[in-house]
Order: sequence, then structure tokens, then C-alpha cells
Amino acid sequence: MNDANLVDLEPEDTRWIRALPVLRELRPHLTDELFAQVMREAGPQGLRFTAVFVGERCVAIAGWRIVASTSAIRKLYIDDLSTAASDRSRGYGRMLMDELRERAVAAGCRSLELDSGVQRFDAHRFYLRERMSITAHHFDLDL
Repeated sequence: MNDANLVDLEPEDTRWIRALPVLRELRPHLTDELFAQVMREAGPQGLRFTAVFVGERCVAIAGWRIVASTSAIRKLYIDDLSTAASDRSRGYGRMLMDELRERAVAAGCRSLELDSGVQRFDAHRFYLRERMSITAHHFDLDL
């Protein structure tokens, strides 16, 4: 992991060609068009992406934003956290979590939060190892 580097990806960054497939492992519905739409709409809402690269290869990526809310006042919310299947259990997810935790503290956040699909048992084990707690139920209504 010594050769791993954290990179903040801007929308026009040419490294997206290597990062987007890792994000699609978590979000397979993201076509190029849908991803461009999300970037146009969510960028002004504060969505940012931080990735882990080993050389030229993206091995993990996180989409996140700082959000003000009545429940947490200020929190860093992780929209996406994905490690390439071939690179899991090598510390890259922890590297991203550590970085986002530091950014949350530096930004004066009271919490670091994320939602995770109920079927993602391996991810849940990881979050619990990272000392996260299950604090709520998430409800969804398809429209």
C-alpha cells in the first residue's frame, strides 16, 4: 500500500476513465450520460470524489459531501464507497475512510455518515470494523 495515492477527482479529470469502472462496481446503473447528469446537478450541491490510485490504476473511490442538517448540524456524508473487487481487503477502503474522517474533523463536522444496502454484508462488516454504528433505518419510495 506504500505506492497508493489519494487523488481528488475534478469533473474534467482524465483519470475518470480509470475511476468510473470502480464506481460502477457499486453503481452499475451509471451510464456515461447518467453520471454526467449527476455531476452537473450534484457538483453544485457539494458532491466530491476522492480516489485511491496505485500507479495509474484506480483501486478505490468515494463520493462524499459536507451537509448541514437538523439532525447532525454538520456531517460528512459518504454517497459512495467502492473498492475494486480484485483489490478488496488490502487497506484501500480504510485509507479512504481515514482520509474522510480527517476531512470531517477539519471541517467541523459532528459525524461521518453513510447508507448501505441491506444485502451488502461484507461492506457492513467493514463499517463495523471501522467503528461505525448502525443508528437508523433508511426508508425509500420508488417514484
